[in-house]
Amino acid sequence: MGGTAVGRMRALAAPALWALGVLLSGLAGPAAAQQQQATYIGEKACLGCHNQENRHFSETLHAKIFRLNPRTEREKQVCETCHGPGSLHAKDKGNKELIIGFTRGWGTPVQTQNDTCLSCHQGGNRLHWPGSTHAGNQLACADCHNPMDRVSLTSALAKPTINETCQNCHRQQRVEFNKRSHMPLPEGKMSCVDCHNPHGSPTRPLLKAESVNALCTSCHAEKRGPLLWEHAPVRESCMNCHQPHGSNHDKLLVAARPQLCQQCHSPSIGHPGQFYNASQTAANAQLGGVASQRVIGRSCQNCHSQVHGSNHPAGARLQR
Repeated sequence: MGGTAVGRMRALAAPALWALGVLLSGLAGPAAAQQQQATYIGEKACLGCHNQENRHFSETLHAKIFRLNPRTEREKQVCETCHGPGSLHAKDKGNKELIIGFTRGWGTPVQTQNDTCLSCHQGGNRLHWPGSTHAGNQLACADCHNPMDRVSLTSALAKPTINETCQNCHRQQRVEFNKRSHMPLPEGKMSCVDCHNPHGSPTRPLLKAESVNALCTSCHAEKRGPLLWEHAPVRESCMNCHQPHGSNHDKLLVAARPQLCQQCHSPSIGHPGQFYNASQTAANAQLGGVASQRVIGRSCQNCHSQVHGSNHPAGARLQR
């Protein structure tokens, strides 16, 4: 009885499953099925139409590896190593679904493009690419790299330098690097990748360290600590006081001194010796009816010189 019921259910379900299979195959589209049938046709067949592209490509590192020292059977295909087998594309050149394209507007999904690149370029500093800020924003490898033309002398970048490549999108940072106080990128003494890993990082800003402070103190080791007397904002984040890309204030500060100090140390809390009254700012502080000379120049740091912290036994007020 039970077996008969099961048999009837199977008989009824079979046509429905067949119809579902037909529907799904239709949704997948003919391109997917056709791409599976495509075969390699060789570099010479590609050059019949793409001779101009090959003229630039022949001088690149990719071309030299594929032609002179192919490490795999796939690399021997040269053009089709990255673009996939091209027999169907050669027959129907207007159908963009039949070949993998890396230019904007071609239509190949970003994930497909990047998977093609990462099939060779994997590991190392690319371990954190999945889930990174750039990957989440649908950035394609070809947005920053141009494997078809030797634009850069040092790598397959889309622009002559790393900084130009990054600033093509990060335009606000480009503005900041032109401010009076800035990291020496315009002078060529640093590059964006000294601090950032564009291929991925556990941090959202793609830092090459686990935190802002760890990154900054990898160069500014004298500020690292731990110190006997620490300054809380410094311990929390260097960016509480500094703008890392550029500022109109000296030392990359986010505000001029003493206004920067006043963001935490408000005049309303008073100061030993009535340095300034609650209604005054440090910029026009009065002492005995005369403008105080103690707030001129470096202002608070005229006395509190060790703002990053101190190891001096008497350095509780960061004065030594």
